[in-house]
Amino acid sequence: MTQALRPRSATWRPALALLATLGLASTANATNYNISDVEAHGHWHSLALSLGQERHYRALEQHSYSDSILSLNYTSGVCDLPWLEVRVELEELQAENRVANLVPGDLRVDYATIHSGAAEFITQRGDNGFYVNFYLDELDLLIDEMRDGETLRLRFDRGEEDYWFMSFDLTGAGEAIARAERMCEAAG
Repeated sequence: MTQALRPRSATWRPALALLATLGLASTANATNYNISDVEAHGHWHSLALSLGQERHYRALEQHSYSDSILSLNYTSGVCDLPWLEVRVELEELQAENRVANLVPGDLRVDYATIHSGAAEFITQRGDNGFYVNFYLDELDLLIDEMRDGETLRLRFDRGEEDYWFMSFDLTGAGEAIARAERMCEAAG
């Protein structure tokens, strides 16, 4: 990771973290969306995001890290094409929209399938975070495993055996994912 992509120190501020999470932008741009229909499911939440006619439905986990959020996102009209994303808070606002890196990444729920693919690190102008989008061949299988699993583990290979690991608690993921998916389908 470059100097500009150094995660913020791990200080826990639950109320502030929830507010920041709910106001998160889609990776399409660093715009704040209107939040509605927030519901807790164990360590996960499900909610709706809207801006004008644009609608997204999100299942997210912000329990495992104070500066990182895992989300599974559905977009109205294309509910069958969800995307998985991690947002990591940075120390400063980013000056430009850019792809900072594209690295190999592996995801695994408990002891199930190892899902190998690519992880794209993106910054958005005016946003104090970077986003990691995953490109996987079997995202539907991973989502099914997340619904019933206990822990999702991520590994990013930043080159020359420089690995970055993360793990996210899946308590409540099944309910949050199902609700986000239902809200998307009902809206479409």
